[in-house]
Amino acid sequence: MKKITLIMVSLIVVCSAIAQEDKRPTSYNYQRGVEAIQKQDLQEALEYFNKDLQEDPKNGYSYSWIAMIRNNSQDFGQALTAADMAIKYLPKKDKDYVIFAYSTRAAVYLSLEDTIKAMDDYNTAIKVKPDESELYNKRAQVYYEQNKYDLADADYKKMIELKPGDVMGYMGLGRDYNAQGKWNEAIEQFDYVTKLASDYSSGYSFRADAYLGLKKWNEATDDIVNSLICDWDKKALYQVSNIEEPAKTMLIAKLKVQAAKNRNEPKWPYILGLIYETNKEYTKAIEYYEAANKIDVSQTVYYRIANSNFDAGNYDQALTAINHALDIDSTDVDYQSLKANTYYEMGNVSKAIEEWDKVLTTNPDYAWGYYRRGWFKELSGDYDGAVEDLSMSIVLDPDYAYSYDSRGEIYMKQGKNDLAEADFNKVIEIENKPEKYDCVQYAYIGLGQYEKAIAAIDTIIARDTTDAGNYYDAACAYCRMGNKAVGLEMLEKSLKLGYRRFAHIQRDADMDLIRDTPEFKALIGKYSSNTVEPQSAESKLNNSARKVVVTEVPFTKENGVCKVKCKINNLPLHFIFDTGASDVTLSIVEATFMMKNDYLSPKDVIGSQSYMNANGEINVGTVINLKKVQFGELELDNVRASVVRNQQAPLLLGQSVLGRLGKIEIDNSKNVLKISHDIKY
Repeated sequence: MKKITLIMVSLIVVCSAIAQEDKRPTSYNYQRGVEAIQKQDLQEALEYFNKDLQEDPKNGYSYSWIAMIRNNSQDFGQALTAADMAIKYLPKKDKDYVIFAYSTRAAVYLSLEDTIKAMDDYNTAIKVKPDESELYNKRAQVYYEQNKYDLADADYKKMIELKPGDVMGYMGLGRDYNAQGKWNEAIEQFDYVTKLASDYSSGYSFRADAYLGLKKWNEATDDIVNSLICDWDKKALYQVSNIEEPAKTMLIAKLKVQAAKNRNEPKWPYILGLIYETNKEYTKAIEYYEAANKIDVSQTVYYRIANSNFDAGNYDQALTAINHALDIDSTDVDYQSLKANTYYEMGNVSKAIEEWDKVLTTNPDYAWGYYRRGWFKELSGDYDGAVEDLSMSIVLDPDYAYSYDSRGEIYMKQGKNDLAEADFNKVIEIENKPEKYDCVQYAYIGLGQYEKAIAAIDTIIARDTTDAGNYYDAACAYCRMGNKAVGLEMLEKSLKLGYRRFAHIQRDADMDLIRDTPEFKALIGKYSSNTVEPQSAESKLNNSARKVVVTEVPFTKENGVCKVKCKINNLPLHFIFDTGASDVTLSIVEATFMMKNDYLSPKDVIGSQSYMNANGEINVGTVINLKKVQFGELELDNVRASVVRNQQAPLLLGQSVLGRLGKIEIDNSKNVLKISHDIKY
C-alpha cells in the first residue's frame, strides 16, 4: 500500500510529464523504465533507469525516478544522491520534472528528520511552479506537524484558489480547525467537502471528530456510519473502537440498522464485533464476527474470533479459530504470533517456542518475536537461550524497555549484577516520564529502589483503574518486593476485573511468594472455575460476594401483550414488557408530563438518536436518562430511554432494562415474570 501511494503521489506531481514523454529522453532503457513505473513494478524500473545512466550518466530524468524509488525502499542515502544529481542535470525549463526532483528530495529530508532542508526544497519547488497545488499540500502537511496552523491554512487556501473543486484544500483547513478545537469552523469546511464529493469517506469521519468535540452525538454517529458506507475508512474504524457513551449506544443502534438493511454485507456485523470486542463483551463480539463469516468467510474475521476467545480465556476455541485463519493465510505474522501465545496460555511452553521458531524463521527481523520467545525460554529454564533472544530484540528495537528488563532479571539470576544494573538503568532511561511508565517499576525493584517502584505502580494504575493487567503487574511487583498482603490484594483486583491467564499465573515466578498460601489457592479456585466473561463496567462497581435470587413481578395481559406496573423516578406507570425493544420508550405525552411535574429535569436529556420501529421505519427520538426504574422489588439506576414523538406510542420496557436483570421467564399460569438476578450478601 505504501508503494502504491508513493507512486500515485509522484504521478500526480508529474502527470503532465508522463503525457509528454515524447519530448524527453527517448532511449530504450528510459522508456522501459517509465513503462515499469506505470505498471508499478519499481524493481524493474530501477534496473532500466540504472542501465540508462550507464549510457548517459547525465540523464537527470532517470536520476529523478531513481530518487523516488530509492526513497520508497528507504535507501535514503542513495535517494539523496540521486535527487542531487537529478536537480543538477535536469533542464531548468522542464518545470514538471524539476519540481518532482525537489519534492522527492524534500521527502528524503523529512525521512531523515531534517525539516529545515525539506522546507527549503518545497519553497524552491513552489517558486519554480507556483500554480502546482500538490506542492502547497505537501508544505502544509509539514506546517501542520509543526503546529503552525496559520501557515498551513495559508497553503490550503492557496490550493482552493488554484483548484476550487479540489476537496483537499477544504480537508486541510478542516483538519487544522479540528486540531485547534475550532469545531464549528471545521464543520463548515467538511460540509463543503461532503457536497463536493459525497462518496469521500474522510469528509464524514473528520467531521465526526468535530461533532464529537461539540458533544453532538447523533450527528457524530451519523457521520461515522456514512464514512463506513463509503469504504473501510481507517479513521472511522478507530472512532468505532474508541467511542464512549452516550455516543456508543447510538452508534451500535445505527450499525444494527445497517446490518438489517444490508443482510448480505459482512461489513456491518464485523464492525459491531469490533465495538463489543473493544468493550470486552467477548460473547457478543464473537456472535457478530461469526455472523460476518456466514456471509463471507474471511481470515481477518477468524483472527478476531480467535483474539476475542483468547482475551476471554477460551484458549481451545482461540486455537481452532486461529488455525482457520492460518489455513487461509499461513504467512501472516499476527496469526502465527497469536497461535504461539495461545499455546503458552494453554500451558504448553515448548509448543509455544516451536511456533515462535516458525515465526522467526520467516521473519528474522521481528524484534517483538525474539522478546516473546526469549521470555518463554526463560520460563522453561533456558537462560542462555533467553539472553540470546532478548539481545536480538534489543538490537532490532533498542527502545523496547521490556527486553532490557527481562534480560536484566535473567542476569540477576545468573549473578551478573553489573550487567543487570546496566539493563535496569536503561529501562529507567527509556521510561523517563510518568506518561511513559510501563515496566519501569520492575527496574526500580531490581535496583532496590522500592519507594520509586511503588510510585510508578500507583501512576500506572491511576492511568486506567479498569485495566486488569495493571493490577496483575502491581501484584507481581509487590510480590517481588516481598509484600504478600498487597500482592494478594492486587491479584484479587485483577481477577475481579477479568484477568484470566491462569496458566501464566501458575507459571509466573513473580507469584512464587504467594503461590502456596491458602489465599492464593482460594482466589485461583474461585476465578478459574468462573467461565463468564470479564465483568462489565457496572459489575466492576459491585465486586462483593453475591448470590442468585428469583424475584416474581406480576403482569396483566391486555390484547395479547404483558403489562407491568413500574415507577419511573417515583411516578407510577404501566409498561409493555417487550424483549424485542432495545430501549425503554415513552411517548411525548408522558415525557412532557414528567418534565412539567419535576419527574424529569433538563439535565436528564442526553440527546437524540434514530431508532427502528416494528414496521422497519426509522424515526428520530430524544434520548433521556431515567435516574430510577422500579418494578416489583427490583430497582435500577440510570436507565436510558427514548422519547417517541408519536403521542399514541405505547410505553415499552426494552433491553436497556431487561438486559441488566438476568434470566427472565414468563409464568403464564401465575401471570408473573420470574427474574433471576444477583444480589449482595
